[in-house]
Amino acid sequence: MNSNISFDVVITGGTVYDGSGGPGVRADVGIVDGVVRAVSATPLAVGATTEVVDATGKWVTPGFVDVHTHYDAEVLVGPGLEESVRHGVTTVLLGNCSLSTLYSTPVDIADLFSRVEALPRDHVLKAVETHKAWNSPDEYIATLERLPLGPNIAALVGHSDLRAHVMGLDRSTDRSQKPTREEWRAMSDALEQALDAGLLGMSTMTNPWDKLDGDRYRSRSLPSSYARWSEFRALHKILRRRGRLLQSIPNLNTKYDMLFFLASATGIGRTPLKISLLAAADAKASPWIHRVFGPLARMVNGPGKGQFRWQHLPTTFDVYSDGIDLVVFEEFGSGRAALHLREELGRNELLSDEAYRRWFRADFEKKFSSRVWHRDFADAEITECPDASVVGKNIAEVAAERGVHVVDAFLDLVVEHGRKLRWHTTVANHRKRQMDKLINQPGVTVGFSDAGAHLRNMAFYNFGIRLLHRVHDAQRDRKPFMTVEKAVHKLSGELADFYGVDAGHLRVGDRADIVVIDPEGLDEEVLAYREETMPEFGGLSRMVNRNDRAVTATLVAGRVVFSGGTFAPWFGVSERAGSFLRAGTPTAPRRRERV
Repeated sequence: MNSNISFDVVITGGTVYDGSGGPGVRADVGIVDGVVRAVSATPLAVGATTEVVDATGKWVTPGFVDVHTHYDAEVLVGPGLEESVRHGVTTVLLGNCSLSTLYSTPVDIADLFSRVEALPRDHVLKAVETHKAWNSPDEYIATLERLPLGPNIAALVGHSDLRAHVMGLDRSTDRSQKPTREEWRAMSDALEQALDAGLLGMSTMTNPWDKLDGDRYRSRSLPSSYARWSEFRALHKILRRRGRLLQSIPNLNTKYDMLFFLASATGIGRTPLKISLLAAADAKASPWIHRVFGPLARMVNGPGKGQFRWQHLPTTFDVYSDGIDLVVFEEFGSGRAALHLREELGRNELLSDEAYRRWFRADFEKKFSSRVWHRDFADAEITECPDASVVGKNIAEVAAERGVHVVDAFLDLVVEHGRKLRWHTTVANHRKRQMDKLINQPGVTVGFSDAGAHLRNMAFYNFGIRLLHRVHDAQRDRKPFMTVEKAVHKLSGELADFYGVDAGHLRVGDRADIVVIDPEGLDEEVLAYREETMPEFGGLSRMVNRNDRAVTATLVAGRVVFSGGTFAPWFGVSERAGSFLRAGTPTAPRRRERV
């Protein structure tokens, strides 16, 4: 029945996984005008103008969905978002962790984003100042769609953005202040407008560790963390009524508000609120914590008739730090005091002070404090330093050689070398058995890549490829923990369906967002350390991933945008591939257009 169709693109000879969790089938995929028009077990006719993608021996899957990015500023200056697309990601979600760029002023946006997400403030400010011509969610979407977008974009509105816009950044970060009746009405109206425009929902933040940048209100927590429970409940009511999603992070100091989020997701006697919460992980600091995520989700989603999901990074959580510039130091007071000081000279004076060092040591050694970081300097390997004699050693070894306390050794190294001291540690997901169990727990979904943030600290742009690498290795070793079809489902259809966005499936009639994966390329290269400069942010060198043998082609809206390790010459420069995806609305590919 396909003999009369003139296909624009045909993907031949691959094993096709449709994103539903069903088994793969050998089939050709035919694409016309950006839409899948045939998935055929028999070879499809190839015309003179048909572009052929040879997928023999490869997997053909829906493009991956990355539900946790912080590309909000980067997309304005580098709309191709190549670091995600080259790894098979065809849809990204902006507006996480209470942060978005919809409503606030450029200087407020820079202060909200930069320290929290470890982004260069000057470049965030410049990007937003240059491009922010929108005054409403509809205008924001129109601005994005005038850019040469690489992947599709979906978005949440950030609660901190709403509060700063309505109350002002000062009052919204003052514990003694609460919204007036008029301000509450304005905040509700702004949320409704964002949902009317097609945003998927709202993100909030109750964890106080994340701090403002800039000089005006530096080191105050994000505005969302100052909201009272009555404010959260009222906003949740709007989301519940509209059938939209809440993404949030609990207070990691007290943890009890996790129960509030779990209760909010229940559906007994009411419509359940969709909630995606950070983060399910096997943390080194709490080796027992991985046991609770599955049972809690089952309790809410089963007897509680809820719609609750944890976000989980499906790979080892490795982080790097330049000196003391790492978000985990926000966990305790002495660390926050150091990060409060931006200038290296002033910071070094503080780090050299004996009273400060006693304070830092007391914080560091506190046994029962809430933490994400394990605070074990024996698990902190120095990877770069002007003093070559310490490279390859952990900080505890350096302390032993110098005959000093490990905290003093670390602070001495930071004072001596500043940001030229680069070190590495593993925060979570370090035990294979526990990680394999966690990804299979009901209610645990893939997320928390933090793509576009923490540029010098970590790189999980290829989170999907890393999961498939684990699955492939386990099957090869005859110790499978997950099928390929389930892994593909978790990276595509499961996320798209829960978030309510038109993506994540490869069926006749679907927009052709597709990735072709060579299982022979799923090797150790997917875990390798890489850095590349970032022209969009002044040539900053950031951590990236490179596994071009694994991803042999990425298609967005039926166009081959990445193949054989290179991007199409127009990609991210002169033509738009992706679209803005509105909540619950099918999004047809746009006609090829220059921007």
